[in-house]
Amino acid sequence: MEAVAKMEGVAASNQEGVAKSNQVWAYAIVGFLTLLTMATYAVNEYYIYLAAYLWFGFVYGMCLQYGRFCFSSAFRDLFAVGVPRMAVGIMIAMVLFGSVSAFVTATGNSTFHAAPYGIHSVIAGFIFGVGMVLTGGCASGSLYKAGEGNATAMLVILSISVSQAIFASVGGWTNQLVPYAWHQSAVAKGLPASINAGDGWVDQYLAGHVWDQPVTRFSKVLGLSNPFAASFVGDVLVGIVLPAAVLLIGVYLIWYRKGYMRRRAGERLPTAGLGVNLTGYWSMIMASKRTAIAGLALGIAAGLHMYVMKGLMLKFGVSNFGQLMKEMGITSGLSAKGTVFDPGYWYVTTQEAQWVGWVFNKLGAENMDNIYFGLENGLPNPLINPADWMSLALIGGAAVMALLSNEFKWKGTTRELAMWAIVGGTLMGIGSRLGLGCNVGAFFVRVSQGDVSGWMFGGGMFVGAYVGVRFFNWWTERKMAKEMAGFDL
Repeated sequence: MEAVAKMEGVAASNQEGVAKSNQVWAYAIVGFLTLLTMATYAVNEYYIYLAAYLWFGFVYGMCLQYGRFCFSSAFRDLFAVGVPRMAVGIMIAMVLFGSVSAFVTATGNSTFHAAPYGIHSVIAGFIFGVGMVLTGGCASGSLYKAGEGNATAMLVILSISVSQAIFASVGGWTNQLVPYAWHQSAVAKGLPASINAGDGWVDQYLAGHVWDQPVTRFSKVLGLSNPFAASFVGDVLVGIVLPAAVLLIGVYLIWYRKGYMRRRAGERLPTAGLGVNLTGYWSMIMASKRTAIAGLALGIAAGLHMYVMKGLMLKFGVSNFGQLMKEMGITSGLSAKGTVFDPGYWYVTTQEAQWVGWVFNKLGAENMDNIYFGLENGLPNPLINPADWMSLALIGGAAVMALLSNEFKWKGTTRELAMWAIVGGTLMGIGSRLGLGCNVGAFFVRVSQGDVSGWMFGGGMFVGAYVGVRFFNWWTERKMAKEMAGFDL
C-alpha cells in the first residue's frame, strides 16, 4: 500500500509539474504576441491594423478550442453516430453571430461583402464537405487542432494551402474544359493587361461565370430598405433564425427524438404530446451548452471585429491595408488593384494559400497573372499580411487554451492519416476556390450575414459530408474485413 501511495504521489507531482510548465508556455505565447504588437506599433502606427487582426484571431482560436468547434466533427457525429451536439452548437453560434453583426451592419460599420450565388456554390460546398470528413477536420478546426499539437491537422492545412495555390493558376489542358461562353465573358470584362483572363481554368470560371451570377441578401429579397429592419428582420430573422429553427427541428426528429423518448420511457415519463417534444427540442439545444458558449463568444468577437476594422479604415482613411503598405513604401506583393487580402472579418483559407503562393513566387513561379493572386488578393510578405496574422494568432490562441486546460499534446501522424489529410485537404482547397471560401468564409460568416450564397454552399457541404461519411464507413469496413480475413484458417 505504501508503494502504491508513493507511485500516486509521484504521478500527481508529475502532473502538477506538467500543468505549471503548460502555464509558463501559455504566458510565453501571450507575452510574445504582446511584445510583437508593441514593437510593430513603435515602428509605425499603421501596424495597429495588423495587431487588430492578430488579437481577434487569438480570441477565435481560444473559442474554437474551448468549444471543440469543428464542422467536420459536427457532420461526422451526426451522420455516423447520430449525435447532434456540435451541429446544434454551430447553428446556435450562427444565430448569435448574426444577431451581433446585425447591429454593426445597421449602423453602417460592416465590412462584409456578399458573394455570387448559383449552382457553383452547391457544387463547391459538396467537394469541400467530402474533403473535410476525409481529413477529420474542417479549415478552422484544423487550425485550432494544430494549436493543440496535432501533426495531421498541420498536414491538412498544408494540403489546403498547396492545392489552392496550384489550382488558382491551373491552365494548359484544363482550358479545353472551359465552355466557350465563359471564355468570351471573361475576355469581355476588360481586366488589366497583367491578368490573362483568357487563359487559366479558374480565371475563366471566375470572370466568365461566377461574376455573372446574382448577389443578394435576404433583406434585399424582401425589399426592406430601413437599415435596422433589413438587418434584424430580413438578414437575421428570415435569413438565419427561421431556417436554423427548421433545420434543428429536422435534426431533432431524425437524430435526437428517438433516444430522448427512450430515456423518458425508462424514467416512466410521458412520451407523447407537443409539450413533451418541445421539452425534448430544448433539451437538445441545451446539450450543446459548451459549444453554444463558444459560439456566443465567437459571435461577439466576430461582430466586434467588423466594427473595429471599419473604425481603423475610417481612422486611416483607407479601404484596404494595401493603401497603408504604399504609404509605408512597401509595394511588393500588391495586386493589380493595389490591394492585398483584407476581408475585415473572420476568414480562413485564402491567407493560407497566400503563404504557399508567396513561396512559389519567390522560387520563380509566374503566379501573379491570375485573378486570385494577381487581381484580388496579392502576395505580400507573410510578415505584413493582415489575415496571416489572424490565422497564426488563431493557432496561438488555441495553443494557449489547450495549455491552460492541459489538453496540449504533440501528436504525430500515421501513413494512413497522412494520406487522408492530403486527399481531403486537396478537395477542401479546390472546394474553397470554387466556392470563394471555406466552412467559415463561404458558410458560417455568409449565413450569419443573411447572404443567400451561404445556405447554398452549406447545403452542398451537408450532402458532401454525408457522402464522405458513407464512403469512409465503407472504406473502414472493407479494411477491417481484409484484416479479419488474414486470421482465417
